[in-house]
Amino acid sequence: MSIRLSAHRLKEIRIARRYPAQPLDANRATGESLTPPLWMLVLITLAGTLAMHIFVPALPIASEALSADSGLMQLTISLYILGLAVGQLFYGPLSDALGRRPALMLGMALYSGAGLVAWQAASIETLVVARFFQAFGGCAGLALGRAMIRDTAPPDSAVQKLAVLNLVVAIGPALAPLAGTLLADWVGWRSILLALCLMGLGNLLFVWRWMPETAQPSGAVDTRALAVEYRTLLKSPAFIGYAIGGGCVTTAMFAFVASAPFIFEQLDEPASHVAFYLSLLILSISLGNLITNRTIKRLGMVRLMMTASWLSLIGSSAMVVIVLAGAATPITLEAAMLLFTFGVGMTGPTALTLAVGVNPRVIGSAAGLYGFSQMGIGALCTAVAGIGSDPAMAAASVLLVAAVVGQLALRTALHCDPNVRETRTSAA
Repeated sequence: MSIRLSAHRLKEIRIARRYPAQPLDANRATGESLTPPLWMLVLITLAGTLAMHIFVPALPIASEALSADSGLMQLTISLYILGLAVGQLFYGPLSDALGRRPALMLGMALYSGAGLVAWQAASIETLVVARFFQAFGGCAGLALGRAMIRDTAPPDSAVQKLAVLNLVVAIGPALAPLAGTLLADWVGWRSILLALCLMGLGNLLFVWRWMPETAQPSGAVDTRALAVEYRTLLKSPAFIGYAIGGGCVTTAMFAFVASAPFIFEQLDEPASHVAFYLSLLILSISLGNLITNRTIKRLGMVRLMMTASWLSLIGSSAMVVIVLAGAATPITLEAAMLLFTFGVGMTGPTALTLAVGVNPRVIGSAAGLYGFSQMGIGALCTAVAGIGSDPAMAAASVLLVAAVVGQLALRTALHCDPNVRETRTSAA
């Protein structure tokens, strides 16, 4: 007991020296020095996803300015998603070793520096590389914001804070295309990249000045333990099925998001309308999340997930039929995508929950690996959708293939998941 108390006392002293503006006794009484402000967690979490969605409406304008075709411009989205995927595996172990605060500062510094390079990019190649590193840096907030809440808040309070965080993160991408359209129309497409750079610098300043450390760093990354955990998950057909199926039925939608400006351009739709259509898709996902929370106890997780994945399959099939029949309009394509994304909102949380529950001993690694595969599939689908001269047909085909693969993968996972088999046996 005395050893434990002295370690705690040493931690308080280190915090007091780092944050001299707040007395040690007050910190100990209120716990404020160990609790990061929720508004700051919202900003650092939002930075990662906002940078992907806010740049989409500017793709045609940037394409013309840099003399790049639509396929190359869509790489600024697909490689951004890939950067988010790789970061999922990087920041968790790094923050365990060095602490949450240093890992966040590193991420925000990289986000800001890459944003500066992207703002001044004179070629599409420079812009694509800068966007990848911008995503890799922005992923720090995405990966660690929730972890810092779990570090400091009791369960009841953590659920409330995570709910607020998830709500803001859901609303942010919905409004991001509208903000991107306004900036591109009024100031120019480069103003979007400048705004992201300034956001990164602001977050870096906030983390450096006011963000407390919320975890006790171990001082080293246990690569051997991580390798064992990842190897265990990669040998599990159930986890692989959920990861592939969840990615194919959720982040495959990025193929349409990145193609939308070029699709609507061919349909003679004003560029300012693209942001509105994309915002509706994000709201459709949020509605799917809401329905999931209200119906999961009545329908059950497995039944709800498979029903939702069928909605996405029907939506992608309808989109292919619409394009082949020559009936593609902004309204018909949006209707098919609203059905697809409604299924996304219901499939995403259920597939993730089942995936991390396959092996309760490696939940953290499972969440990171699932996020990596999910974003990786989204990046692949976005890149493939940039092939060819018909963006509508390319996006529709990618979504249909992804929905079919997702169905097969999820069914395979359910067949191999021992937890599901035990549930069915006990129910019978």
